[in-house]
Amino acid sequence: MATFNLPTTLRPLAGGMDQVEAAGATVGEALRELERAHPRLAGWVLDERGGLRPHVSLFVNDQLAAPESPIAPGDEVHIVPAISGGVGGRGGGGEGGGRPAKVEILAGTRKGLFVLRGPRGGPLAVAARRFAGQPVEYAMRDPRTGSCFASVTHSHFGPHLFIAPDPAAADDSWEQAAGPAFPADTGATVQRIWVVEPGSEEGELWAGVAPAALFRSGDGGRSWELVRGLWDEPSRPDWQPGAGGLCLHSICPWPGEPARLAVGISSAGVWVTEDGGKSWRRGTSGLVARYVPEEARAASLSFCIHKLLRTQREPATLYLQFHGGVYRSDDAGLTWNDVGTGTGLPSDFGFPLVLDPQDPARAFVIPLVADADRVTPEGRLRVYETRDRGASWRALTAGLPQENSYLTVLRQAFGHDGGDPLGLYFGAESGDLYASPDGGQTWSTALAGLPPILSVHAHIPG
Repeated sequence: MATFNLPTTLRPLAGGMDQVEAAGATVGEALRELERAHPRLAGWVLDERGGLRPHVSLFVNDQLAAPESPIAPGDEVHIVPAISGGVGGRGGGGEGGGRPAKVEILAGTRKGLFVLRGPRGGPLAVAARRFAGQPVEYAMRDPRTGSCFASVTHSHFGPHLFIAPDPAAADDSWEQAAGPAFPADTGATVQRIWVVEPGSEEGELWAGVAPAALFRSGDGGRSWELVRGLWDEPSRPDWQPGAGGLCLHSICPWPGEPARLAVGISSAGVWVTEDGGKSWRRGTSGLVARYVPEEARAASLSFCIHKLLRTQREPATLYLQFHGGVYRSDDAGLTWNDVGTGTGLPSDFGFPLVLDPQDPARAFVIPLVADADRVTPEGRLRVYETRDRGASWRALTAGLPQENSYLTVLRQAFGHDGGDPLGLYFGAESGDLYASPDGGQTWSTALAGLPPILSVHAHIPG
């Protein structure tokens, strides 16, 4: 029996299942068997003559296939809407006239911000380059207002946060925010702005910086205030930096409850507040810091968080990419379950993490070999997906290079567009940007030759 992976559109025709099994010597024979088992599928993939519909692609494992392609027991067959057809769904997924939807990517790089636009699932073009020559650590578009934010670390003049209604507008149309900046009594200065995250209240945004601190804005990002409860945490003198410094890089608001928040700090762990930042609890129970000698782990405060995300539909569920480990929390980030050991991953070391906003059981990671060798394992570029909360993971490789590909993908350089099917995008330090319009079932190189990519943020224009 071969396993057929169904796109979102076809799942209701097969009883809601995303995977079904069928036997046959060829893809076409197995598809006919599927039609007999699920009559509502008839005519959707194959036409009345048995030919493939013009806007459908088939892959057997990671190879492009046709109805006459042979299959064997254990093969995985992917049914994929081709980019030549129309795309519809949530998040502004389609346009009229059967044209593919458009996408905008904000790619922060070591040499400026690149605004990329083009068909969703197709090649992208550079619509604009801003802050030329300067590292843009992070860039994003606030989905509530459309405002764009760019964190720029000038090589001489330090970090600054800029705001614009259109990222492709001229450099002088970007407004510089008042902060984030530490109050004089702290004796600290901002070294780097790692992330900007929309909050739960109107006009509210959060920013994470190095040295590890949290700032809040209530006016759409134009001014910022230090969250003193976390800055004054009594254990702070014992916090240790990771390889990228002591940084707060992940911020997880609780939808609809602005007082509840979780943040990830390298390497001081997960911190959770339920009173808007006045008080904090460390959430590290269950995390195993294998880089610390076993006899010293019980007393260690060194918990090197690489990426922390909250699921939107089940806010108490969070996922975490650790410095050696992939974890899930079911109690809002206080305790953690290992979902990376013995679950199908070639390595549990890595940086980026993406969650499906509509499915709390679905997550994606891009493993690297280890902290001493931060490249993709075996020279194969693979995105791994779980659909069962981390109980198992499977490689998504169709269209990605599977030999001589020793790439590094950083923590902010993997994102989604919120569409249906989910669009996924990631950039590597090599400067190559990869895109999938179908939740990782197929991939293509959206653009090559950029400077090293630090962050990726996707947006489907409304």
